[in-house]
Amino acid sequence: MSDAVLFTLFGATLLGIAKFHKYAVKIAASGLCLVLLARLSLTEFDLGGHLLHEWRTIVNLGGLLVGFSLLADYFERSNLPEKLTEVLPSGRKGAFLLLVLVACMSAVLDNIAAALIGGSAAIALFKRKVHIGYLAAIVAASNAGGAGSVVGDTTTTMIWLDGYSPFDVLEAAVGAVVAVAFFGWFASGQQHRLQAIVRPEHATKPVDLSHLGIVGLILVGAIVTNLTLDLPAAGVWAAILVGGLLRKPDWKVVPGAAIGAAFLLCLVLSASMMPVDNLPDPTALTTAGLGVVSAFFDNIPLTALALKQGGYDMGFLAFCVGYGGSMLWFGSSAGVAISGLFTEAKSAKAWLVNGWHVVVGYFLGFLAMWLILGWHPHAKVDKPGQHGTESPSPAAPAAH
Repeated sequence: MSDAVLFTLFGATLLGIAKFHKYAVKIAASGLCLVLLARLSLTEFDLGGHLLHEWRTIVNLGGLLVGFSLLADYFERSNLPEKLTEVLPSGRKGAFLLLVLVACMSAVLDNIAAALIGGSAAIALFKRKVHIGYLAAIVAASNAGGAGSVVGDTTTTMIWLDGYSPFDVLEAAVGAVVAVAFFGWFASGQQHRLQAIVRPEHATKPVDLSHLGIVGLILVGAIVTNLTLDLPAAGVWAAILVGGLLRKPDWKVVPGAAIGAAFLLCLVLSASMMPVDNLPDPTALTTAGLGVVSAFFDNIPLTALALKQGGYDMGFLAFCVGYGGSMLWFGSSAGVAISGLFTEAKSAKAWLVNGWHVVVGYFLGFLAMWLILGWHPHAKVDKPGQHGTESPSPAAPAAH
């Protein structure tokens, strides 16, 4: 009975967000309050213990979303996006190449940062006239690119920290390449028909190396503290404070980013209180299903449960839970971050209708992995002192 009530409340929250996206934050916050009330009244629930378990996710998710919004602003003010108009080829090829660059950046940086950098570049390249299908493709490119790298997404970092080899995750790159090639072709066409790359009439300003250096400092801080402290948000904000001594951050971008962070935190906390203790037996098809679920349900607890259960092919798991959230704007932290730059993206219907190629790309990428690599489940890693314990708490959102 209590399980049904909790899932009903969470499902109603997601449906409300999808239908009334203008009130997404209020709906998410109300849903969280109702889920928490039901959890406390219908079950034996230790709220303090739960928050103690989830605090890293909360701090990192909020810290990264807001911190990376400042990173995107530094990148935009570096004048490098304007320089891209001189470097990228004209027409559809230029729009396609930007998506490839976003995917490549995500593999070595972070999917949220890559999505925001791609969004900032799109503002300059297309004079802010960006097709919703192309916005969905930017998010999908960032999530797909990060799926094959242990530093590109929270879920892949979780897999790595659980004892699996980075090469196990690297297999996801096969699905990512196929998916990006498919949705990139259609999305670049959508964008070119709406607004082609705008070439400046006069010479662009020189690249501000100081702003660009701060961008690099923030990214390095995130990676270092992610791998050493499990707290990438700490590195991001330390770099912002240090960089602020050289170039002052534009704090005006923080309120909007904070609203987006609050929205996603409400969804993540609601998802974390769902009574999900077991997943279906791991097969290729059930893993594909997890990717679809991750568009609605936070992929961090899904990945933690999968690691606890064991028996998954980690390449398939990384691709499915990493990419799957791209199918809806609120399905990944990268999507929420992009919606902060482009509020028109906050429509589930418009995202699905215009970003249909992202959904098809997911299944094509999965099929390519299945046919080329085959399903090869990895043995569960048993580390000293961790028998019977929970999987480690994630270090950052990826949400996907």
